[in-house]
Amino acid sequence: MRLALALLIASIGSVGLWTVVVVLPVVQTEFSASRGAVSLAFTLTMLGFGLGGVVVGRMTDRFGIVVAMGASIVVLGCAYVLAGLSGTLWQFIAVHFLIGLGTSANFAPLMAEVSHWFERYRGLAVTIVASGNYVAGAAWPPLTTWGIGSAGWRATYIAIGVFCAVTMALLLLVLRAQIGHAAVRDHAGEAPPRLDLNLSTNALTALLSIASIACCVAMAMPQVHIVAYCGDLGYGVARGAEMLSLMMALGIVSRIGSGVLADKIGGIRTLLIGSVAQGFALLFYLFFDSLTSLYLISGMFGLFQGGIVPSYAIIVREAMPAREAATRVGLVIFASVIGMSFGGWISGVIFDATGSYAAAFANGLAWNALNMAIVLALLLRARARLAVA
Repeated sequence: MRLALALLIASIGSVGLWTVVVVLPVVQTEFSASRGAVSLAFTLTMLGFGLGGVVVGRMTDRFGIVVAMGASIVVLGCAYVLAGLSGTLWQFIAVHFLIGLGTSANFAPLMAEVSHWFERYRGLAVTIVASGNYVAGAAWPPLTTWGIGSAGWRATYIAIGVFCAVTMALLLLVLRAQIGHAAVRDHAGEAPPRLDLNLSTNALTALLSIASIACCVAMAMPQVHIVAYCGDLGYGVARGAEMLSLMMALGIVSRIGSGVLADKIGGIRTLLIGSVAQGFALLFYLFFDSLTSLYLISGMFGLFQGGIVPSYAIIVREAMPAREAATRVGLVIFASVIGMSFGGWISGVIFDATGSYAAAFANGLAWNALNMAIVLALLLRARARLAVA
């Protein structure tokens, strides 16, 4: 029941990661701005999301998920209303930092909290709640597109803020009743880490963070710009929103499947498989741009990359002390957010410089290769340690 409630909260609260992707072309037209300038709204969203993951993760370790989630709900609702009322592009961009901050509790801290609820099926549980991010990605883009067409983007933003604040607050009250009166988790009885890489916690956090940045620079190109890309090709932004929804819907399948796989082969191997598969999908974007092929490749991309980010949370729980889980997961997810925000922004800049997204896809492939190299090195180190043992 807790897991179901957590998934529902995450599915609603992760709205902040997807609405900005849909409104990019509309806001660009209204404010007569460049693609790179408008993409900064996504960058600020992801920076707020990443920093919030660290701060809210620390709050979760100290005060419990209910307090941390309650604070995020207030910020999220208010930020959407402020964004809808923004009078200049820079106000719109700045408020998206708060939207990202309000969204943050629904990912890294919630994954860390859920990881304490399960032992045998921990990987599956973590990826199920992480799928809330992709449920949001599948549901919110078409809803946002409909809202923009019916009432405009400003009214749509305000309505989203009110809806999220009310529904998430009610769900949080139910979750609080399910958790009981233990506001702060006691980690005294937790099992020790079961994966030994002979690295300090800080060193492993740094390596996972670099890997996370690299994979998410690559991941950002299709996720952030597929709507605008379809508009540029003449297919229309609605087609792009459909592709984004397809990408996220199949990402749910990928995330849950990666959790099952991680319970069998471990987080590092699961991460490597996802990274290699993501690279293949990005390669296809370079060579095919027909409407049918873009639907197929977007579905393939979602199916391949969905399990990558939750794998970092699983690795943290396998290799680090439980009492630091939410904070460490928050740090690594913050790194992934830096990658997503930089990747979304640099792809827009590359487009402005070249007039095409081909170079942006090539840039993503190079970063993906760096991720694969780091994860492979960790896997080889883990196998060497097992051989010595």
